[in-house]
Amino acid sequence: MTGSYNRQDVRNEISGRLHFSTVVQGAQVTLQLPSTLPPSLTGMPAAHPTFTGRESETSTLLEAMRHAPETTGTKHVISGLPGVGKTELALQVVHRALGTPGLLPGGVLFIDLFGYDERRRISPHRALGSLLRSLAVPDEYVPEGMADRERLYRSVLATYAAEQRRILLVLDNAMDSAQVRPLLPGDARIPALITTRHTLSDLGARMLNLSVLEQQDAVKFVARSLHGLVGPEDTRVADEPTSADEIASLCGGLPLALSIVGSLLADVPSRPLRSMANALSDAHRRLERLSREDLAVRAAFDLSYRQLRPDQARLFRLLPLNPGPDLATETVAQLADMTSDDAEGLLLLLVRGHFIEPGSSFGRWRMHDLMRLYADELCHAEDAPHEREAALERLFVHYVTTAHAADTHMDAGSAPDPLFPNRDAALAWLDAEHANLLAAAVTGPQTGRPEVLLQLHYSLIDYQRWRRSFEECVTLALAALETIRALSDPVIESAEASVLNNLATAQRELRRFDDAVASYREAQRLQQEIGDSNAVAATLNNLGLAYQQMNLPNEAVNVLRQALALYTPVTDRRLVGMTHTNLGKALHSLRRLPEAAEAFTEDIAICQAAGDRSGEGVALNNLGMVLRDMGDLLGALDAHEHALAAARETKDLYSEGLAESNIGLALAMNRDARGPQEAIRRLTHGLDIMDSLGDEHMVTQAQNHLGVILIQAGQPDRAIDPLKSAVEGSRRNGDPHTEAMTLTNLGTALELSGRYADAVQNQSAAVALYRRLGERHHEARALLNLGLAVLRTGDPTAAHIAFGESAAAFRETGDTELVAHAVRLQEQSRRMRQ
Repeated sequence: MTGSYNRQDVRNEISGRLHFSTVVQGAQVTLQLPSTLPPSLTGMPAAHPTFTGRESETSTLLEAMRHAPETTGTKHVISGLPGVGKTELALQVVHRALGTPGLLPGGVLFIDLFGYDERRRISPHRALGSLLRSLAVPDEYVPEGMADRERLYRSVLATYAAEQRRILLVLDNAMDSAQVRPLLPGDARIPALITTRHTLSDLGARMLNLSVLEQQDAVKFVARSLHGLVGPEDTRVADEPTSADEIASLCGGLPLALSIVGSLLADVPSRPLRSMANALSDAHRRLERLSREDLAVRAAFDLSYRQLRPDQARLFRLLPLNPGPDLATETVAQLADMTSDDAEGLLLLLVRGHFIEPGSSFGRWRMHDLMRLYADELCHAEDAPHEREAALERLFVHYVTTAHAADTHMDAGSAPDPLFPNRDAALAWLDAEHANLLAAAVTGPQTGRPEVLLQLHYSLIDYQRWRRSFEECVTLALAALETIRALSDPVIESAEASVLNNLATAQRELRRFDDAVASYREAQRLQQEIGDSNAVAATLNNLGLAYQQMNLPNEAVNVLRQALALYTPVTDRRLVGMTHTNLGKALHSLRRLPEAAEAFTEDIAICQAAGDRSGEGVALNNLGMVLRDMGDLLGALDAHEHALAAARETKDLYSEGLAESNIGLALAMNRDARGPQEAIRRLTHGLDIMDSLGDEHMVTQAQNHLGVILIQAGQPDRAIDPLKSAVEGSRRNGDPHTEAMTLTNLGTALELSGRYADAVQNQSAAVALYRRLGERHHEARALLNLGLAVLRTGDPTAAHIAFGESAAAFRETGDTELVAHAVRLQEQSRRMRQ
């Protein structure tokens, strides 16, 4: 490479008849470019053999480079939080590209800009000098001026591209666009990869935001690390899969943390993974333990944190005070005592630096677990205790007051709070925030705020009923009871009975009936001690419903009559109406159908007077079932259709599912002109709703009814699978009544499908179960079906016995028409036997 100077001839050229635009004024430069860039000049590290879980991103970047490489250049910005593996992804792509013949004939130009290390950060001026030297430009021909360096740099890159010696440019660890922009090639044929912790969206490059590793890939990363550092004989990950999963979760899938764990485990090959998992489980020391020599998660985070402005840093430190999984912008504003607009501006800057990330929808924000621990450490180190307490108080006040406002839209008896324009908005807020509200409630007593737990428990009761989230209700109720009993505060203690009542209701909905009865009885005892007759009546009402669901209708009628007798003229009429509906259910089970219909009608009138559309829909559904059993199928259909309208009006999915299922059954029984397909469609829709709500008990009920309809539609073979599923579900739920009912229906489907022996087996099981439950009416029906199945097997003697037992049971229950039917079948089997 030579150089000469001539004032009369100012030009720049590279041998091989390649020319630059005028760059270095006042000199003639002739450069002989190497055929490719020697790796020793690029300074590019080797790719790590533990690389895992980035196949999609790697393929995307390689494909972008392969696409018309002669004419099309590509620029990609790989961004993500510290330690997520941005540089490693770039290196993997580079090494794979170099191994692809003809893709990068000119080689790779790599530079680490150390953008987040103030001591080592490379300025664009210095970076251009380094890059020009890597491009084989001697020191004496590297211009001093910034603009001259940029022009020469881009000219050299363009020359490589023109000579079909395409180069890949890698700019690693960039701080911001100002550090990168002067280093970007001017020739579109030169691809570039930029790695950064910030979202550099103003470079005209394609953005690739790198997330943490999925759980399976994170475990694989640890296994590969140990194989690479210790050898394939290290089988700790395979031997301790549960501990390996726990370690991957505690590291949050962050490759830097996983790499440190691998090194620490390799230091002591005899160390079990359980020991490492136990060490990391202490959240207060996790960041301290995720360090080894020059590798440390905290140190990586520190480099980014130092770049934040004071207002950004303060907000970042406050975010972990929220005990839940994410935050809404309005919540952040309350936490930090600022406007929502100011909060959103700072949050967007934190997202750009990958301190936080967007949540499930715009306006929601979340933090990586390790970043959250880091921010929490900083909050305790840099913020005064009174500042943290004030922020936490603002957060809890926001959650408590807003949850109460939303709850007023859930309860038909409350005046809706104007904080929410309508019920839909309130429900949407509760859906979005319920995980945060649960976390805040449980955390309240730990921060000296037991009232937060109680207030949120009460505010969420109706919402949890609507969403069938009874496990959450049990969690809060048990936590509230523990807090109440641990304190010597008369005001707090006065809530114990009502919390017990709420706990029992959730236990009842989860079909934990013995627990529910015990909780109701304890609540009743406390209420009787203070002489609160209305509260006692309300608890007895709930207890009666529990007895009804336990198939103890006589006990249910007894306590419900007691409840009605205790109500006073000032009692909330809606509570009186609910008691009538619960009484109606018990009377329905006892086959006292006119009385049951009267009870439901009473509740409907009360609900209509109170404007309680939700309660009206529940009572209409129950009335429809009674009318169906009374043979008034048109009346039943009308009641269920009105119940469906009320459910949709109030957006009560559970009641909608019930109504659709009942309409389907009534249509099938009425032989509706629309045909069986409409009945099947309505019932299937109801089944889908129950399934979406996770209510397995009601799913089994709907599956059983679907089987019945398919049998009536002449499709018994299609009825077998849903009925089998219903049998299995009822056994899982510990619901012998539904199990017995489904067994007899399954027996009928099997019989009509020609599987007589299987039919007899299922009908016999149903008879035995009904007999154990003491349900003589249903036992009589099962005996009737058993006789029919046995008759099909060619055994009229056994059928004669079954029909006789069925007739006897129907006489006990007063079903005169069914007695006559059983007697006719018994006589028929007698003639067949003769």
